[in-house]
Amino acid sequence: MKITGMAHRDPAVIAVATAACCTAAAFLGLRPLPALVAVAIALGTFGCLPRSRQWTGAATGAAGGLLLLATFAWPGRGTARGSVWQLVAVGAVLLLLTAAVRWSPRRPLLAGGGLGAAAVAVWTVPLVPDVSFFESLGLTAFWSAPVLVSVVVGGYPRLMADRRRQAVLAARRAQQLELAHDLHDFIAHDVSGIVVQAQAARFVAEQDPAAAARALERIERAGLAALASIDRTVRMLHAADESTGGGNGEADGDRGTRTALAGIDQLGEVVDRFGETGQVRARLDLAPGVADALSREGAATVHRVVVEALTNVRRHAPGAAAVHVALSTDRTTVEVSVTDDGGRSRTSHLPALPRLDRGPRGGGGLLALAERVRAGGGTFGSGPHQDGWRVTATLPAAGTQPPGPHTAGPRVTAS
Repeated sequence: MKITGMAHRDPAVIAVATAACCTAAAFLGLRPLPALVAVAIALGTFGCLPRSRQWTGAATGAAGGLLLLATFAWPGRGTARGSVWQLVAVGAVLLLLTAAVRWSPRRPLLAGGGLGAAAVAVWTVPLVPDVSFFESLGLTAFWSAPVLVSVVVGGYPRLMADRRRQAVLAARRAQQLELAHDLHDFIAHDVSGIVVQAQAARFVAEQDPAAAARALERIERAGLAALASIDRTVRMLHAADESTGGGNGEADGDRGTRTALAGIDQLGEVVDRFGETGQVRARLDLAPGVADALSREGAATVHRVVVEALTNVRRHAPGAAAVHVALSTDRTTVEVSVTDDGGRSRTSHLPALPRLDRGPRGGGGLLALAERVRAGGGTFGSGPHQDGWRVTATLPAAGTQPPGPHTAGPRVTAS
């Protein structure tokens, strides 16, 4: 409604500016006409804000062209009376140039703003015809100073607005990456469990319907867990959006994000749920003092390491029959390791499930996880271990000084 009212107001503003110009020309004659039209353009442009922001560059070019006309080709140029009206036009061009630098798109700004700046810089040259070339250059340089002031006054808020826009884009990109990591670390873990359970149910449906029914129950639980992960991710996004609302939003957003962090307490449920999938024997060894030795961010990182490693076992080692998750601490560091046996101890009557397709971007989860661990001052490594695979991460305990940013950790091999 407000925009519609502004649109109806613009023609009235332009009509008033045009009428004022014509009235002044009728009383003052044609000699100050270029200056009067330049002033009318400035009045119309500023009267139509904010809708006129897009054509401030064109308006600056038009007013600059009129100033050049009054300076070099209009009757009365070079006279004292004519110079007064030229000075009025100079003021109008400088105001338009300031607005153009602040709001105009770049291409109209370069064309129209350049013409207006040149007109202001040279408008005094015809007033002193007997000066030398270098004196003319001095006059041009002197009147370039107001042009520079207009550029600075209009350009500084534009620069600040561009920086704020870039900061918002960077924040959105960071949120998108965080969401992608959450989707990979949590939701992909549950979805891959659903896929494995469906594959197992397909193998035993004819021979053991009861086993297929139990697999369907586990699929239902895994689906509910995936929905809970999606709901948690959406809540984190809402908390991040609220944190940009101003005031103490940053602290509130940080609090809202921290309450959504998973930690050591959920590892037992994660491992138990994994053990129900495909008859894999999963064991969690949690040494005393581990939970107290980790900060909330460190505990969340450990949780992600375990979830990602278990997800990779499902994807890339479907024949594995035993998985061992171990957490230990020496009071200065906390080490977490996830080891699978590669299937050497499999005794189930079920055949090994087919290897899941990794897709063209396979392995990116471990690489992103390694960056997260090292950002927290830890080290990360993964690679073959006996007949299977091991993922290991070491994090500094809470209250200890993490290693420097150049500390080299074990080489990461994406599984």
